Amino acid sequence: MSSMGWSFQAYLMNLILVSVFIIPHVLGCFNSVISFGDSLTDTGNLYNSSPNRSLHYFQPPYGETYFHHPTGRCSDGRLIIDFIAQFLGLPLVPPFLQSLNSTQPVQNFEAGVNFAVIGATGLDASFLATMEIHSPSTNNSLRIQLEWFKQMLPSLCNTSLDCKKFLSTSLILMGSIGCNDYNDGLLGGKSIELVRSYLPLVIEAIASTINELIELGAATILVPGNNPIGCLPSYLSKFESSDKSQYDASTGCLKWLNEFAQYHNEQLQIELSRIRRLHPQVTIVYADYYNALLQLYQSPRQFGFTGETSKACCGGGGPYNFNSSVQCGNAGATVCENPSQFINWDGMHCTEAAYRLMTKALLQGNYTFPRLASLCVSQM
Repeated sequence: MSSMGWSFQAYLMNLILVSVFIIPHVLGCFNSVISFGDSLTDTGNLYNSSPNRSLHYFQPPYGETYFHHPTGRCSDGRLIIDFIAQFLGLPLVPPFLQSLNSTQPVQNFEAGVNFAVIGATGLDASFLATMEIHSPSTNNSLRIQLEWFKQMLPSLCNTSLDCKKFLSTSLILMGSIGCNDYNDGLLGGKSIELVRSYLPLVIEAIASTINELIELGAATILVPGNNPIGCLPSYLSKFESSDKSQYDASTGCLKWLNEFAQYHNEQLQIELSRIRRLHPQVTIVYADYYNALLQLYQSPRQFGFTGETSKACCGGGGPYNFNSSVQCGNAGATVCENPSQFINWDGMHCTEAAYRLMTKALLQGNYTFPRLASLCVSQM
């Protein structure tokens, strides 16, 4: 197809993307969004808690597309949680730790609160440290995020009955979480065998948190799986190989890393099925982030991505425009002219355009089980 044909297709795709979230909001579906997780979901917790505002995540060009300034989100714009909130007709979900920042106004969390933190792990930092695995960003694990939530809950409801009612009308977003347990190990030089050995503990930590939330009154919990990490420029740079058989010919992604991500997702879904049997009154929704993102790598031009899919939009150079010594936001890093043409933003995270399409797949496609959109329709 000619370049003019592709330009016209990209134009049509942009029209579709704009229309996706101009459709009428699904008002009355959920009254709030409560979120836990890591950098795929953090809307500013690390930003509001870190004494070091010079971290590269907090510098331009982060946030340039939608907010026009850094917000603590690891993207050029909105994340999946932002699009979900907008779809539900709710305000963008504020970070919990912003309420502890004296320079920011006190937040009203009745319509939602976000406990996700960049770099957060499913397992406690102290456990990972026994294997010499350390997070470069934070020690705030999923257990700590749950403790924050339990400490804050009395400010939203007076009695146990009130809290159960409040949580029964809230959408709980459980993650993504667990990715950094693997990222910190694999990108830190640990073997896949070691990382695979504690994968069951990561699944157990997620399940334990879900069960505690159910006991508190949670009725609808959305649980994302892991992304296809073998497609990320950070991993492609770390594990670059001359052995072409290690790569998926259709996507350029590293097969063994994607197989590991799929194994996590399989084990997570087995555990979610067990929880469903124990709590049939609770709706546990699995969100297939893996395939919602992989489809973009499989057919990039169909979705309007004309930039190189293996490269980050923003980075410090190299074959995949990722350099761990010169990251997006650091001096010396460069940024692409149009982030909407790229799937990956900074080597680890997606662009707003990719997150928008992933959210469309989750809300309108077959990438949630049971389908999230059908739950909203049934409640209207």
